[in-house]
Order: sequence, then structure tokens, then C-alpha cells
Amino acid sequence: MIANLRGPVLHVGLDQVVVDVGGVGYLVHTTPATAAALRTGQEADLSTSLVVREDALTLYGFGGTDERDLFELVQTVSGVGPRIALAMLAVAAPDEIRSAIAEGDIPRLVKTPGVGKKGAERIVLELKDKVGPVVASSAPEAPAAPASTQHGQVSEALVGLGWSAKQADDAVAKVAAADPELTEVSALLKAALRELGR
Repeated sequence: MIANLRGPVLHVGLDQVVVDVGGVGYLVHTTPATAAALRTGQEADLSTSLVVREDALTLYGFGGTDERDLFELVQTVSGVGPRIALAMLAVAAPDEIRSAIAEGDIPRLVKTPGVGKKGAERIVLELKDKVGPVVASSAPEAPAAPASTQHGQVSEALVGLGWSAKQADDAVAKVAAADPELTEVSALLKAALRELGR
């Protein structure tokens, strides 16, 4: 298993990066916040999880082992795959997810696209005793990634996380109208995720 990648960033997308390790470019799927914190040419150090399927080997990257461990733990629940696990981390911080699971906060969990009421109940039932103690953290905000068509990029990232195109477009339009000063992709994405999480 590939547990960590370190090397210069060759490309940064909204929810993926390419990291050069020994002359090989690894495509790593990330949360939008993790991708936004990286820059082309910058040295990246990502905790990773390799998901092996019959038709693909997919690498997921995280800013720390805490996110990676939760990503892997959530996938032990029947019906929860890497896409839903990554969407959970895109919508909420690891401590918020652990807290929601520990407290049985079903409404908070169903805010993740792809997680319904029954799925959220299954997550709580299977993981309530496995999430460990919840510790409040003050993670710094990720810097914004420059973009020319911010609204389209944010909508595309939201669709990639599981929302419909209409939901994504409506959320982006709403947050852009509420705060016209909000022009950076990562800030727009965070605001849209908050809007969709209501």
C-alpha cells in the first residue's frame, strides 16, 4: 500500500493533484481544501490511501493521517465507498464527522451527497464505538487557488462530489449574490458547501 507521497506538485486541479515522485507523476484525488492548499512547483507531503478495484488503482491524498484514517474507517461501513468517504471530508472536518457519528447526529451526516437517512444510521451504528475521542481542532483555512472561470469550476467540483448540476449551480449563484467580493475558487467552494449543508 502507498501510505505517503512526497515530491513537487506538477498539476493542481479542484479535487486532484499530480505529484512527481522519482520521475513518476502520481494522480492523487483529494478534497477541494487539500488541493487548494497546494501550488504547482511546491513540495507536497500527502498521506495517501490506495483503493484497489478490479479495473483501477486509485490514489487518494490527504493533508494528514487523521483525514486518511477517517477516510479508511468510514469505508468499512457497508455501502460506503471512497467517493462518499471523500465527499464527507469535503463537507466537514474530521472532528466534525467524528462528533456527528459519536452523537448520532443523523441530520448532519445526511448533508453529504450520497448519504441518505438509512446510510447515516448504518454509519452511526457501525462506527459509534470506533471513532475515538473527539478533540476540537483549529485547522488553518486553505489558501485559494487562482482561476479564470471560478463559478464553473466550483460547480464542477460540487457535481464531482455528488450534487446535481442544478443544486451546484444554485448554491454557487446564491453565495455569489450574497457576497460579490467572494471571487476566489476555494472561498466560493467553502461557501457553496456550507450552503448545501444547510
